[in-house]
Amino acid sequence: MASIFDSDLPRNGANTAPLTPLAFIARTAEVYPERLAIVHGALRQTWGQTYARCRQLASALQRNGIGKNDTVAVLLPNTPPMVEAHFGVPMAGAVLNALNTRLDPEAIAFMLDHGEARAVIVDPEFAGLLAKALTLRQSTGELLVVEVQDALYGAGSQPLGGIDYEDFLASGDAHFAWTLPADEWDAIALNYTSGTTGNPKGVVYHHRGAATNAISNVLEWDMPKHAVYLWTLPMFHCNGWCFPWTLALRAAVNVCLRRVDPQAIFDAICDHGVTHYCGAPIVHGMLVNAPAAMKDGLPTGVKAMVAGAAPPASMIEGMERMGFDLTHVYGLTETYGPAAVCAQHGDWGRLDIGERARLNARQGVRFHLQGDVRVLDPETLQPVPQDGETMGEIMFKGNIAMKGYLKNPQATLEAFAGGWFHSGDLAVQYPDGYIKIKDRSKDIIISGGENISSIEVEDVLYRHPDVLAAAVVAKPDAKWGETPCAFIELKAGSTATPEEIVAHCRKYLAGFKLPRAVVFGELPKTSTGKIQKFELRKVAGSASSIDV
Repeated sequence: MASIFDSDLPRNGANTAPLTPLAFIARTAEVYPERLAIVHGALRQTWGQTYARCRQLASALQRNGIGKNDTVAVLLPNTPPMVEAHFGVPMAGAVLNALNTRLDPEAIAFMLDHGEARAVIVDPEFAGLLAKALTLRQSTGELLVVEVQDALYGAGSQPLGGIDYEDFLASGDAHFAWTLPADEWDAIALNYTSGTTGNPKGVVYHHRGAATNAISNVLEWDMPKHAVYLWTLPMFHCNGWCFPWTLALRAAVNVCLRRVDPQAIFDAICDHGVTHYCGAPIVHGMLVNAPAAMKDGLPTGVKAMVAGAAPPASMIEGMERMGFDLTHVYGLTETYGPAAVCAQHGDWGRLDIGERARLNARQGVRFHLQGDVRVLDPETLQPVPQDGETMGEIMFKGNIAMKGYLKNPQATLEAFAGGWFHSGDLAVQYPDGYIKIKDRSKDIIISGGENISSIEVEDVLYRHPDVLAAAVVAKPDAKWGETPCAFIELKAGSTATPEEIVAHCRKYLAGFKLPRAVVFGELPKTSTGKIQKFELRKVAGSASSIDV
């Protein structure tokens, strides 16, 4: 029987429209066409100009036969063409595949083939990388190459025989009448996981998820209109956590940065009045540990967002000394980047630094527009007790979750088993509902039948004043099966010894949790600053043991 609320109330073009972040730039260009949109070296580009260029890009793609559900790859740093690609590519109906510029040619070739890219836009810095990748492709499909020129790069580049980016845009119509996606479930972007074992998986985003996460970014940060955002987070990483679309929504300023460097970051903050930036822990640690003279004249109140490892007390203290406001978020490639936030309460500011660090280290609660995030028993899918002790797996549900893995129905089925997205992160949930990661399921160390959280040991290591970065992995042990092995990057000038590190840990950890090996040296990291534990596991077995 039809409901009285349905029979004469049809859905139509006047009362519904698909959610898409493309609508954000259209409105901003209409309302604030003269507002500054992009800063890059001497370039100053308004939102009206940016919108026109995005429409030109979309038009040029379509005139080259690229449209609905075609993949357009980009191999770009945080520069204006990368901002434009986030709108121009989907305006053509195509799917944006932002490639990690730190990958090797083999990985790039795999992604171009797997995603069936029809075109690739490349920065001069990565022309050599793309040239090698093109020779490794298995696909024989035609690939349109569009080459960007950037005076700020400076060094020469390898010509690829493609079309110049500005010439390509000039071939398009600045008044191109792009249309909304027919369905907000349509794909908008393709991102690849890090692929530490085997080939990476292609994570497909939809317009609805991109729009809802972009709006959530505004809400989590209380981001005002015309904020000034510095691009320290790579836009190829989860589409810059959806911030290219967020900034269009707020008619904000994209301050582009080709590469992360403390001096360049501090200069940009001072020169352009930066109000917001995001980054991995290594970026914030780099700023905290920069020479004091480099920080002279810094404005206070800059809002920083950190994801990845929980911020240790030393980082929180350092950010506070600079007058920066740090927000801890959590998510995965499959959740469009962060989809949970450690929402702070007003009374936390009155607590001592140790307690603030403990509270802020939690992964927190769901984003405003995420349906749910819970710690569930992975077998029964029932919530674990919210006692801060019982371990389960973090699972997400809602709009801010991928469509699935490209060409991998089995992995998609497993990821969404039981109606939840399974993160693979083991965690506890506290009485206030806040979640705290204890480990990745693959990173738990089982020593003599006891579970040891590598994150718990790492948290203690970060309390040592000489530790710049730390990672703990399992070391095979004939007696215990596994024991913790600590890899530590020391601050410049430090003379700490392995024995001193273990003595420090003994103050906070049970004996069986103490590192049985300590290795000093630079830690291997991904382009987004995450420590590559799989590389450390390869050498942990040969690390010298310490008698504890």
